[in-house]
Amino acid sequence: MSVFRDDFLWGGACAANQFEGAWNVDGKGESVPDHCTNGSHTQPKWVTTSIRPDKFYPSHDAIDFYHHYEEDIALFAEMGFKTFRTSINWTRIFPTGMEDTPNEAGLAFYDRVFDCCKKHGIEPLVTISHYELPYTLVEKYNGWESRELVGFFMNYCKAIFERYQDKVKYWLTFNEINAGTMPFGALVSTGTIQGYEGPMTNLPDKPQERYQALHHQFVASAAAVKYAHEHYPQFKMGNMICFITSYPYTCDPDDILACQKQMQMTNWFCSDVQVRGEYPFYAKRYFEEHGIHIKTEPGDAQLLREGKVDFYTFSYYMSNCVTTHKDATQTEGNISSGFKNPYLKASDWGWQIDPKGLRYTLNEIYSRYGIPMMVVENGLGAKDVLEEDGTVHDSYRIDYLRAHIQQMAEAVKDGVDLMGYTPWGCIDLVSASTGEMAKRYGFIYVKKYDDGTGDYSRLRKDSFFWYKKVIETNGETLD
Repeated sequence: MSVFRDDFLWGGACAANQFEGAWNVDGKGESVPDHCTNGSHTQPKWVTTSIRPDKFYPSHDAIDFYHHYEEDIALFAEMGFKTFRTSINWTRIFPTGMEDTPNEAGLAFYDRVFDCCKKHGIEPLVTISHYELPYTLVEKYNGWESRELVGFFMNYCKAIFERYQDKVKYWLTFNEINAGTMPFGALVSTGTIQGYEGPMTNLPDKPQERYQALHHQFVASAAAVKYAHEHYPQFKMGNMICFITSYPYTCDPDDILACQKQMQMTNWFCSDVQVRGEYPFYAKRYFEEHGIHIKTEPGDAQLLREGKVDFYTFSYYMSNCVTTHKDATQTEGNISSGFKNPYLKASDWGWQIDPKGLRYTLNEIYSRYGIPMMVVENGLGAKDVLEEDGTVHDSYRIDYLRAHIQQMAEAVKDGVDLMGYTPWGCIDLVSASTGEMAKRYGFIYVKKYDDGTGDYSRLRKDSFFWYKKVIETNGETLD
């Protein structure tokens, strides 16, 4: 008998800016990803202040889900998806983010997507803002540094809540909101890159701007949750954290304390605000030591208390080590880097593979918050080989996912209330970190390549058929 609940939400996850394409179709405006060029494992992607004809912008076409959504959702249904985590492109609904009325063509597109999901018995799980801030709001306001964006965000939320109230039950406010605690987050999350052009690896680090922007996102998230609870009680509102599990590199007390601080400000800070409804005690010292002064308005504290989320979701790809020792080896990873764990292997992109870390993480989160949880991103980015007969033998991906599902099952046995699992990039898409197609995650191979060529045809990988059996047996059959 399966350890997973009978209504466990098996599925997959994608993001609008990484797979939709159709970047300027049907009234869509320019978002931050539309200004990001392609890159690779060794060459960083660039952000440009204007769309330049001599640059290649992979999100402009991506895998063209915009025109292939029926085919793709049918493939998800063939695997047996119970849920599909996707996002809404803010600039499809409000092209600059500042309009008073929404773009009907954009609203109608998501009507078609959600109706197609429902036709196949798939529950949409919708991220409201997934790394696709309207670029006009960067130009005019330096992104979320400005309080003005709270009002624009609420205008957007009210429009989509009203439109999809009978089609979407599960909502996430901001994707990986804790990206704002890291320099990389200025580009992907807070949009505090006004006037910047250059490689994403050289972004100027301005903690004051990012943490002020984060405060505004906290207020906006809480306002959206409070509004949803008051007007649409059928909605379940969640947060979303990029969880980068950290271990002390040694048992040196200095490493223990350094790891604790890392976990606090990277992994716990944002969810403490969103789940507990207030700034955590340890943030005060951090802000003082880093010269950060958060401007708040009367009522903010009460709003944070009233806008607490109903369930907790997170991404988990890897773990790393924290140390004060200078002789440790650096490693790469999702958003932030750390130090190499000698007990772990790594992916082609240097991300350390740690399935047991997922069990540990699930236990840590649940013991802290005690609310239902979902793993909404997990997966292996790899260089898949398309054989002449149209097959992709991705046993390495199956091995990765199997090991993580096994550890999720252990966490459920431990007593964790786990409600679902949506592996990342269930169909190949553009990588957020490198802007390339070669780093593939999907169960479905898409013939689209880093030079922009490809016919967009879809092919089932070996992992497609494996995951189908996993879902059919509610996680019992993992062979």
